[in-house]
Amino acid sequence: MSYLELLKLASPEIVIVITALVVLAIGLVTGHAKSSATISTAKPAHTVSHTSIATGICSVVAALGLAIAIGAILMLPQSTTLFGGMLVITPLTRLFKIICIALAFFTVLLITSQKPPPHLGEYLALVLFATVGLMLLVGSEELLMIFIGLELLGLSLYVMTAFDKTDVRSAEAGLKYLLFGSTSSAFTLFGISLIYGMSGTTGLAAISEKLATASVQPLLAVGIVMTLVGFAFKIAAAPFHLWAPDAYQGAPVPSAAFIASGSKVASFVVLGKIVLVGFAPMRGSADWHAMTAGWSPVLAALASLSILIGNMVALAQSNVRRLLAYSAVAHGGYTLIGLVAGGRDGFAAALFYTTIYAVTLVGAFGVVGLVRRKTGGDNFSDFSGLVSRSPLLAGCMAIFMLSLAGIPPLAGFFGKFYLFSTALHASANHGLLWLVALALFGSFISLYYYLLVLKAIFVNEPSLPAAQPFDRLTPDLVQRAAVAVLAAAVLFLGVMPDVLAARILAALP
Repeated sequence: MSYLELLKLASPEIVIVITALVVLAIGLVTGHAKSSATISTAKPAHTVSHTSIATGICSVVAALGLAIAIGAILMLPQSTTLFGGMLVITPLTRLFKIICIALAFFTVLLITSQKPPPHLGEYLALVLFATVGLMLLVGSEELLMIFIGLELLGLSLYVMTAFDKTDVRSAEAGLKYLLFGSTSSAFTLFGISLIYGMSGTTGLAAISEKLATASVQPLLAVGIVMTLVGFAFKIAAAPFHLWAPDAYQGAPVPSAAFIASGSKVASFVVLGKIVLVGFAPMRGSADWHAMTAGWSPVLAALASLSILIGNMVALAQSNVRRLLAYSAVAHGGYTLIGLVAGGRDGFAAALFYTTIYAVTLVGAFGVVGLVRRKTGGDNFSDFSGLVSRSPLLAGCMAIFMLSLAGIPPLAGFFGKFYLFSTALHASANHGLLWLVALALFGSFISLYYYLLVLKAIFVNEPSLPAAQPFDRLTPDLVQRAAVAVLAAAVLFLGVMPDVLAARILAALP
């Protein structure tokens, strides 16, 4: 293969890397110009105008680069495998690369929903580099390349979490995320090394062939468990979720939105490939009447713990971002049910659910960012009377919360129905009935705390002093339109779920 062909096949990633470097250069140049202008206080209005123009240029360039990358993906061949699975192009990888880029695109649009960060060029470059990490994760079936993608994604997200230097909670969240993330990377790498030592390869298909003919040995079992533990940190599955509440609450709102959406989607795509392709011979069974050792009961235990802990602790929250963090733990547990069910249908259900969840979370964090920009906080009290200040944001937040709760006709309802019905029929005698029943119980509990948010928005009176004027929320047109589009997408995917579900199912081999 020539270098020209290789560049063509890797063109989406190359486009985003070039865009990140361009945005970084623009940010450095405009930042230097701003510093020079600040020295001279004769024209403060000119400085403000110059800064806003530079902010707009960086955002436009980043969004344009992401749009061009989607076009490059559409021009890729239908199926190609390079370097033993290090770069794989299939209908599934093409679809989820587009989904990851779309989530990054909306994150870029929502960045100015709060006060823009002081170094916007650097921040946007981090978002773009993290997107490249997502694409490497989705587009690889080789453990070393998957680990490289995880590290590129993780390092970008650590800095994005701690980016707000004016907020001590941001630095604390970044430090906790770094410590937990580095620990999970160590677990993942150690597990990969043991699997490589026992199988002699790092390609998922080759590992599956080796495991099918080899006996189960203690070191191999330890390697599989350590790899699963490492990914459990990434998806914030209980009991490895302790970093998530602080990261979601302390990070800048766009960073939290990207962590909750893009990284979750890519992590579940990769985890599904690893267990359903690479570790397929070691599946075992999580059926209540015939449980056998393997990765399936391990994931079932993680799912059940995540559903219980996530929903129970979310009941006690009074901060919307911490509530969304613990609900993310529970939703991670729901998604794991699809992987436990296994097979083509189970994987498709898990991917559909994590996609609609990601779209919903980006929209919800968009509303949180706009409210925080006006009120300075994101507790329930800051959302009190939102319907009187901005009916559009109140309606969008209602769609997002009810979708997360699984209320029809929104996308969350069909996602849960598809996921639970697939798990229920995964075996002839409904062996996963216990897990589905637990998930239904968790969904019932979650309805209460999602309704608490809606109660604050639609029922509670604004909790500001009477002397303080309470202006109507007037967010910028771009952010308002982005939130409205995401709300419309959640409603559309609930009414016509087959548009996405059929594409995911058709993309699976």
